[in-house]
Amino acid sequence: MAIILIIELEDVNQTQAFASQLASCAAHSKQGLVIYLEGDLGAGKTTLARQFIQHFGFDRVKSPTYSLVESYINEQISIHHFDCYRLSDPEELEYIGIREYSGAGHIQLIEWAELGRGMIEPADMVINLKGEDDHRTLTINTHSNAGEQLLACINN
Repeated sequence: MAIILIIELEDVNQTQAFASQLASCAAHSKQGLVIYLEGDLGAGKTTLARQFIQHFGFDRVKSPTYSLVESYINEQISIHHFDCYRLSDPEELEYIGIREYSGAGHIQLIEWAELGRGMIEPADMVINLKGEDDHRTLTINTHSNAGEQLLACINN
């Protein structure tokens, strides 16, 4: 059963604080997590992903727009940030070994997930971002028990 939460964020600082809170909650998950980040160009998907990753001490966070995936791994976490925007065919994800990026202990942040359909894992959580200037409206949908647990943590 999907759970939906809508969150209003007034500025980039609140967006970054939300991303850090999401990261902190995700760190407690014992299983793998797949989080889709949806929204138009400029909606804040990469900003949210960057702050999520920086929460774990990774200072240099690159956009995966051209490489399709950037991984951030330390003794605490394995995060894989995908940007499917430039995919011409979802099978390109097979060529980069997408299956190696999933499972217990791995977190996938996927932008433009709809362009990778059939090759990417189903989402535990989908975060849709909309807004103007620095104001963002996040609509969060859960699609698994792991997603519901993550949302419950965020909501506390």
